[in-house]
Amino acid sequence: MAKDNKPNQNKIKFNPFWIYGGVLALIILWNIFSKGVNYSEPIKISSAKFNTLLDKGEVQKVIVFDKTQAEVYLTSEALKDATNKKVEKDVFDRPNKGPHYIVEIGNDQVFQTKIEKAQTEGRLKDYSFAPKNDILEYILSALPFIVLIGVWIYVMRRMSSGGGGAGGQIFNIGKSKAKLFDEKTDIKVTFKDVAGLEGAKEEVQEIVEFLKHPEKYTNLGGKIPKGALLVGPPGTGKTLLAKAVAGEAQVPFFSLSGSDFVEMFVGVGASRVRDLFKQAKDKAPAIIFIDEIDAVGRARGKSNMSGGNDERENTLNQLLTEMDGFGTNSNVIVLAATNRADVLDKALMRAGRFDRQIYVDLPDIRERKEIFEVHLAPLKKVEGLDTDFLAKQTPGFSGADIANVCNEAALIAARNNKQAVDKQDFLDAVDRIVGGLEKKNKIVTPDEKKAIAIHEAGHATVSWILEHAAPLVKVTIVPRGQSLGAAWYLPEERLIVRPDQMLDEMCATMGGRAAEKVVFDTISTGALSDLEKVTKQARAMVTVYGLNDKIGNITYYDSSGQSEYSFSKPYSEDTAMIIDQEISILIESQYQRAIQILTENKDKLNQLATILIEKEVIFKDDLEAIFGKREFDKNLQIETSL
Repeated sequence: MAKDNKPNQNKIKFNPFWIYGGVLALIILWNIFSKGVNYSEPIKISSAKFNTLLDKGEVQKVIVFDKTQAEVYLTSEALKDATNKKVEKDVFDRPNKGPHYIVEIGNDQVFQTKIEKAQTEGRLKDYSFAPKNDILEYILSALPFIVLIGVWIYVMRRMSSGGGGAGGQIFNIGKSKAKLFDEKTDIKVTFKDVAGLEGAKEEVQEIVEFLKHPEKYTNLGGKIPKGALLVGPPGTGKTLLAKAVAGEAQVPFFSLSGSDFVEMFVGVGASRVRDLFKQAKDKAPAIIFIDEIDAVGRARGKSNMSGGNDERENTLNQLLTEMDGFGTNSNVIVLAATNRADVLDKALMRAGRFDRQIYVDLPDIRERKEIFEVHLAPLKKVEGLDTDFLAKQTPGFSGADIANVCNEAALIAARNNKQAVDKQDFLDAVDRIVGGLEKKNKIVTPDEKKAIAIHEAGHATVSWILEHAAPLVKVTIVPRGQSLGAAWYLPEERLIVRPDQMLDEMCATMGGRAAEKVVFDTISTGALSDLEKVTKQARAMVTVYGLNDKIGNITYYDSSGQSEYSFSKPYSEDTAMIIDQEISILIESQYQRAIQILTENKDKLNQLATILIEKEVIFKDDLEAIFGKREFDKNLQIETSL
């Protein structure tokens, strides 16, 4: 039977603060159970006081040390006397076993004669002579301090060596926090595990080739780029691509985040950058991967506040020096990832540092199919699941979104006690991610339900009639997330968008409010998200894309990101008024256009709303039964290369 080599997951981690608690408990127990040790300091008395105690017979025992000092032990009766109240109890409020008093001896012969006489007369029970030995007393009194000092030294050594839990790096605070993935054991990701991203993989392939066969380039006098910056929206696979580079190149891979450089201590970030590159040089050839580099690489001097960014700027300066300064970092390649390349410092982006900017875009329909095939592999799915259909149903989804769809589909199938994940589970997963969780228990009155049905039927009608509006997939009046109803469309994936296409989309978006106006002759607050969407589209047409005749071929878009730090508009007040007017004209014209379309098709609109109230969810087939087939429907075909 093979041994289970897995570490015990329930193993309790050592905490050095347990030592403090143990020492404290030990001292308390020592004090409680050490019956023979006196913890009360004897009171020093004069010879006259001693003579008085001796004459009264209140002294039980006397121990003389080195003929210079004597310890006096009182009888139990004497301890009850009010004059001896101070020595009756020890510091723990227990009966004091003595010595109770200390007396200095002037003439040892006279003192000895005195106590011998008292013993003979029965006023003293016992006396003895002993050499003075303070070593044991000193050790006992100093023992707690010795133990605490020893514990402190032990804890400090652990902290300086990197142990000690959260505070373990107090002496290593200037060390790099980069996690090293060993090329022989840790890195298992290759380009085969990265679906899509064909263009990005081609760009980084040269880096892999250089790390594998550097002489191929150096023999010709060529130099490999020192850095490559992966730029793209979140979830598109930038980090995965960097891991694949390390896996393909079979070299040490240092991974850390941009925020790992920044601490509250001054100079720590720059120190960590130096240490990181030192480690990478020692293991060269190697790859350094800095995720979310905008945390430390933001442009210097953009903020209007001074003082707060000095430490970050010092860290950035050190990073710039390490990447391309007087020192050479041979065979050390820096990969970085960000989704905010517009805020990065220009010095970081120049040739010689990040020579290449690799844009990792959202996957197209072909790449989405490949990503689905990767994430569907571990799932138990039905036979013949159409990945082409799934790719069509997820326009604009990133790789992380597709992974989430596959996981949600598996959870939905398990919730419904299915033995395999089928097509409907994936559709439900897309609805769950895009629209939110169904709220079937939300209380909706019949009037509100009819208004919602008319609103959604208006969207569906206008989008079905207009040529460039996105084809409808389904409409529902079941509340989801923050919305009371929703319509799902399958937008055409365009590389460029023309004005008539944008206007048709705006008109379809205004179809909901227009339907309320046509049927009820009133409007409601249900069109908030529609108004927000069309306002953004209209503003983009006027101020960004230069698609307005009155404003002309001018854009006020700033791709460098400088405008977000500016308190002034890039246009005059007169131009601002014109922009506002043109935006309003665009939206109102499409609103009136939607009203005209719905007025002409009012009967079909009401018929569609009635079916929607009855079924709560309608599909493309229901619209075809009412409006007929759509003349300008385009069947998206997936091109396959042999």
